[in-house]
Amino acid sequence: MKRRTFWGFATPSVMVMTVLMLFPLATTVYLSFFRVLPRNRYSLSACEDLGGSCYVGWKNYVDVFNDEEFWTALWFTLRFVAVTVPIQTVFGLGVALILDRVGRGRGIYMAALLTPFIVTPVVGGLLVKDLFARTGFISKVLQWGTSDPEASFLLTNGNVNWIIFLQSIWHVMPFAMISLFAGLQSLPDERMEAAAIDGAGFWRTLFHIKIPHLRSIFLFIIMVSLMDAYRVYDSVFIFATERFADSRSLQMYTIEVATDFGRVGRGNALSVITVLGVFVILLPFLYVSYRDQIAERT
Repeated sequence: MKRRTFWGFATPSVMVMTVLMLFPLATTVYLSFFRVLPRNRYSLSACEDLGGSCYVGWKNYVDVFNDEEFWTALWFTLRFVAVTVPIQTVFGLGVALILDRVGRGRGIYMAALLTPFIVTPVVGGLLVKDLFARTGFISKVLQWGTSDPEASFLLTNGNVNWIIFLQSIWHVMPFAMISLFAGLQSLPDERMEAAAIDGAGFWRTLFHIKIPHLRSIFLFIIMVSLMDAYRVYDSVFIFATERFADSRSLQMYTIEVATDFGRVGRGNALSVITVLGVFVILLPFLYVSYRDQIAERT
C-alpha cells in the first residue's frame, strides 16, 4: 500500500480519535490540577477562596487519597471486578459449550440467553431489585415456604453487595457466551476427530484443544469485562442508597464529587486515577496479547 493511500484511510480515524479521546483526556488531566467551583457554570474563573488563582497543583489528588470514602469506593470496585469477571467468563464458557452440542432450536435458546444483555443495566437492576423487595417474588416464596404471611426478604449491608454482583453476572454473561460460542464454531473438525480417535475424554479435549483455541477470545473478553466492571455505575446506582453507603463504585463516587459536591477539579482527578487504574489492571493482559501476536508472526 502506498503511503499516500495509507494516510488517506488513516487520517479520518486519527482525527476522530483525537477529537473524541485525546482532547477530552488532555482536558481532564489539565482540569485535575485546578480548583473548579460551580457558579453560574463551570469555569476556571470560578474560584472564590484561593486569592484569584485556580491552580492548586497536586492538591486534588492529595485530597482524594486522604478521603476515606474514596478507599471505600475503590475497595468495593475491586471486589466487584474480582468476583464478577471470572464468574461470568466461566459461566459463559459453560453455556457456550452446551450450545455447541445443541442441534435443534439453537437460535431460540441463543435469543433467550441474550435477553439479559439486550436489556439496559438500569432496567435489569430495577427488575432484580423488585425481586428482592419486601413485596417482591422472593418474599412471596419465603411466605409460601414458611407459611408466614409476614415473612419478607430484607436487604442489608451484608447481602446487597452479592445481589449487585449477581445482577451484573446475569447481565454480562451473554457477552462471554456469544463470543466463546463464535470461537468454538471456528475450531477445525480435524482436531476434534483426532482427539476422539486418540480416546481423549471431555475434560482433556476441553483443556488441551478447546481452551487453547479460544485463548485470544478469552483475552478479549477479560479485557473488555475488566474495563466495564472497573467503571460500573448503572447497576450499582440502582441499589446504592444512603442505607448502603459502602456499596458505591468508584465511578459513582466520582460523579457525586463532581456534581453533588461541586468539586469539578477533584472529580477530574478521580477520572484520571480511574483511567490509570484501568491501565494497570489491563497491562498484564495487554502484554500477553502482544507476546502472542509476536509468537504468531515468528
